[in-house]
Amino acid sequence: MDNRKTITACLYIKNGKAVKGIKDMTVIDDDPVALALSYSNYGADEILIFDFSNTDEEHTISLEKIKEISRLVDIPLTGAGNIRRFEDVKKLLYAGCTKAALNLSKESNVQLAEEVATRFGSEKIVACVLNENEIKSYDVLIKNFTSEVYLLDETKIAASMQVMYDCGLIHTVHPILLKCVMDEKELHGLAAVLRQHEDLNGVCGGIINKRPEDIMKLKWQCRGLGIDVVLDEPSLKWEELKLNSDGMVPVVVQDYKTSEVLMVAYMNEEAFDKTLETGVMTYFSRSRNELWVKGATSGHYQYLKAMYADCDNDTLLAKVRQVGAACHTGNKSCFFNEVIKKEFNDTNPIHVFEKEYNVIMDRKINPKEGSYTNYLFDKGIDKILKKVGEECTEIIIAAKNPDAEELKYEIADFLYHCMVLMAHKDVTWDDIIKEMSQR
Repeated sequence: MDNRKTITACLYIKNGKAVKGIKDMTVIDDDPVALALSYSNYGADEILIFDFSNTDEEHTISLEKIKEISRLVDIPLTGAGNIRRFEDVKKLLYAGCTKAALNLSKESNVQLAEEVATRFGSEKIVACVLNENEIKSYDVLIKNFTSEVYLLDETKIAASMQVMYDCGLIHTVHPILLKCVMDEKELHGLAAVLRQHEDLNGVCGGIINKRPEDIMKLKWQCRGLGIDVVLDEPSLKWEELKLNSDGMVPVVVQDYKTSEVLMVAYMNEEAFDKTLETGVMTYFSRSRNELWVKGATSGHYQYLKAMYADCDNDTLLAKVRQVGAACHTGNKSCFFNEVIKKEFNDTNPIHVFEKEYNVIMDRKINPKEGSYTNYLFDKGIDKILKKVGEECTEIIIAAKNPDAEELKYEIADFLYHCMVLMAHKDVTWDDIIKEMSQR
């Protein structure tokens, strides 16, 4: 188990918009997806999402927002709020949440605990409590059917930890984690809470929500106080790099998902340190003789995901999440001037699947006369499912043939029809890959 303390952002959704908090429905952002992405980009370890919808229609809108968030962020999501039945937990998990939170102040949620934990696993279920009394009342439920407790009142931390200790929920072979949703304390206040309460596993919300750009600063403050937070320090120090005559190293910048080379820039020691400190790519401009944060002017920031040194330690490779275009010309990559290109097949499997899927989606959005894909879309879900079933049967028949050529052909047909089904239901390859990676 990873015992490092976590910094969790809280996202409160009402009518498809982000609101201030549990007790204040003031809209703070019309786009909760962009807000969630900023939490992820700036170093939050998790996002706790509260859905404040009152109707099934509002709940559907919230689930769509959660699905969008899941596709974009690289950190775990926990879904909370508006859970009334088994199906609500299922929908949250299927929308991309790693965990679902049961509010133990609601009797209906208490009754759900065993059923959802049995179906999905207790590691996917967490409890939300108001105080230590709820922990004491439901200690057996918490121990058997959940993996974490989110405390909603920071004044109850000490009392709640004592009850968890008395009930055998912490300091055991399989401890239950305790995290607390905070008021708007300053950064040093959050660090002080983590330092004061040794068994508190994380802080959530508050100033973290309000100033996501300071999340890394909070983590470094915690590290300075000896608090073990999720903060990966470099295994290679600046002094171990071989510098050029200007005292710098070139940095090749690559998209962290597609591996597309975006640009080349330079770092001096200050730029290197600033990049690691903030998680935002910072370089040294040789022409202007100054540091520059990529995106500070254009908004096209680069968020560091990984960094490598080459075999001679004289060049760095940075894998980043690129916002917008890397090139000042507006191109995604600076490398768009074709010098020479030979004919070749792009055999990267995910590129092939994504290219085919994009063609299918284009047919869905821009129908083309005579297109077989559009014929399937026009006929609807029953026809698409019939073809998927037929192609699956063809695979079984072909598999009995000693020659694998027919099998390859039928599998390709099956995958095509599966992609039509995916496009029809707005499921992407990213959704499938993310789901598989979590199993």
